[in-house]
Amino acid sequence: MSHPLALVLGAGGQLGQACLAVVPPQLRVQGLTRAQCDVTDHEALRDCLQRLSPQMVINAAAYTAVDAAEEDRHRAQVLNAEAPKHLATLCTERGIRLVHVSTDFVFDGAATTPYLTTETPAPIGVYGKTKLQGEQAVLASGAAHAVVRTSWVYAPQGKNFMLTMLRLMGERGAVSVVSDQVGAPTAASSLAHICWLLAQNAEAQGLFHWSDEGEISWYEFACAIRDEATAIGLLTTPVTVEPITTSAFPTAAKRPAYSVLNAKQTCNRLGVAQRPWRDALRDTLQAVEARES
Repeated sequence: MSHPLALVLGAGGQLGQACLAVVPPQLRVQGLTRAQCDVTDHEALRDCLQRLSPQMVINAAAYTAVDAAEEDRHRAQVLNAEAPKHLATLCTERGIRLVHVSTDFVFDGAATTPYLTTETPAPIGVYGKTKLQGEQAVLASGAAHAVVRTSWVYAPQGKNFMLTMLRLMGERGAVSVVSDQVGAPTAASSLAHICWLLAQNAEAQGLFHWSDEGEISWYEFACAIRDEATAIGLLTTPVTVEPITTSAFPTAAKRPAYSVLNAKQTCNRLGVAQRPWRDALRDTLQAVEARES
């Protein structure tokens, strides 16, 4: 008897690539990039599911350019809200289990303690609003599903804060980073493991939160990136990290001031523990170093 087939949509992105790197041995996997299966093309998506007949789908496809979404509202809406709704409908029809990834940006950032899955979302930008619509569509679809919210995702490839900091620190002697936005970094590899656990656990239904362990500001994250990258030789010249306020660094989209997700329920339900964020950062930087050597 052949192993169950899992389909990873958005396989070209940082989470999609991380999922393909840690496939459980008891599963077969097919990863499809946007070029291979555009989730916003309803007929193409239907054809992919019909042709491959997967038992489970991890949807790692999303519009994640937070600032650009403020102008490109239509594209964000189609990719983050309408595509998951259609995907969930198809999964319901075909009896496919769906793991869908959402974001800490569904909250307004007014909290002072980590957000529980039971707290009422209140997104403050287009990105968060469209991601909320997408997760709500999955939750209401009738599909066998798990929706996992996460925060501050980064990986050895793609576009993310860690790689941006490495580039800027390599080019300049100083960088300025906001110190009054607090969250929890999440290595894509950490999130990928949770996605696979959720995909295989038919009892795990509904909303889940996941990040690496700890809460820090972007400034503290940047300092850690500098220190850990210097320790392994990715950075070879001294770099000063200057803390600044959000008001001193205006962006098109407003950011939540506090967006830490409480993952204790996920830990209990899946029997797992969060990794300390600094350990995950160190491993990810070592992966960057290995790619460059």
